[in-house]
Amino acid sequence: MNKLIFFFCFLFCYQAVHAQQPVPVKPRILISTDIGGTDPDDNQSMAHLLMYSDRFTIEGLVSSPSYGDGSKEEILRMIDLYEKDYPKLKRRNKGLNTPAYLRSVSKQGHRGISPYVGYSRPSEGLDWIIKCAQKKSAQPLCILVWGGMEDLAQALHDAPEIRSNIRVYWIGGPNKKWGANSYAYIARNFPDLWFIENNASYRGFFSNSGSSEKLNSNNYFANFIQSAGSLGDDFDNNRYKGNVKMGDTPSLLYVMDGDPNDPTKESWGGSFEKMPYSPRSIFHGPTTDRDTAHVYAILEFRFTGPKVDLPRDSACFTMAINASFGEQKWQGYYLGDGEYAIQYAHKQADKITYTISSEIPGFQTRTGSLVIDNLWPGKPTSDYFKLGPNWFTDKSAPELFDGNWQGAQTIRKWREEVLLDWAKRWEWLR
Repeated sequence: MNKLIFFFCFLFCYQAVHAQQPVPVKPRILISTDIGGTDPDDNQSMAHLLMYSDRFTIEGLVSSPSYGDGSKEEILRMIDLYEKDYPKLKRRNKGLNTPAYLRSVSKQGHRGISPYVGYSRPSEGLDWIIKCAQKKSAQPLCILVWGGMEDLAQALHDAPEIRSNIRVYWIGGPNKKWGANSYAYIARNFPDLWFIENNASYRGFFSNSGSSEKLNSNNYFANFIQSAGSLGDDFDNNRYKGNVKMGDTPSLLYVMDGDPNDPTKESWGGSFEKMPYSPRSIFHGPTTDRDTAHVYAILEFRFTGPKVDLPRDSACFTMAINASFGEQKWQGYYLGDGEYAIQYAHKQADKITYTISSEIPGFQTRTGSLVIDNLWPGKPTSDYFKLGPNWFTDKSAPELFDGNWQGAQTIRKWREEVLLDWAKRWEWLR
């Protein structure tokens, strides 16, 4: 009872000074997610989506695991949980999508990282993206990407005419590491795409900076979710143990609130600034501590080696990167005629060291280091990708940083309002 009293008192006071500005038209959305992979926050964001499914025309739920074991089956498992809670939810909101409909638009996309060229092979998910994007509609299809962009890159490659029919909101940052090849392909070949590249602002959603104790990421579950239906039980049943992260949710919030046609305006999902270029640095030789690159920039290492009888774009060497978060290994590719290359993006300011090695006879092992600064997009490099007028990214004003995270305040400021709104829906399951 005390929790309930607190909730309604807090909600009344909060809404006295804040009010959501719902979007004027129900948006068409398609989610591309790596759910079931290495980071269970996609499950948290999926629970949020299902509980707000009345707010969207959901045209697709595509499993696009560039890394890890993500699959359509994990999407279906979440829908099964939603189905158990659906009778209670529907009593309060008859506009929620049926479990049967949600299953019908769940598709399996590409598994794994695209090769150097940036695209690979068809998939069920790819075909579905193209089909949805080609529908005749007065509204664009909003593609919300919660992982890598392999399926999106493949769709643009196979049906480039869809570029004018879609709008993309991508949670980048760490996902850019896994999807450097697909990102580079899109930025190089489709610079005129309508695109929000959120590399750091999303972190405002799981920041506890200035948060009240009740709505703190560590306490929200106990205060508002615990014992609330099957979705609530599952929220506690992963490695976060109920701790609220939901790093992909800002993409959904963006099309729920404010004016999605103007990324520079405030919304629950952040506000952004135009990005005329995307930084890229190409290194043809070993790098040292005297070399610097921008955070989130595409880093390309190119070199010559043995001429071998391998198809172009074959994965044939490994780059082991040691950084503050430990060691990670990445595949590099043979470009033909003794040319080799790898593309990578680092998710935070850091100092990295690396070793490039291969089992190819005569392949020279290479080592080096590199300093990653905290400038995004920073000054244009000689190798940058020139972008069109509708590419946006995290706002760079110093007062909008949350710690090291650029633009995070544009989302953090709405976090409590969002969580209180969600708390009302969790109450439906009690």
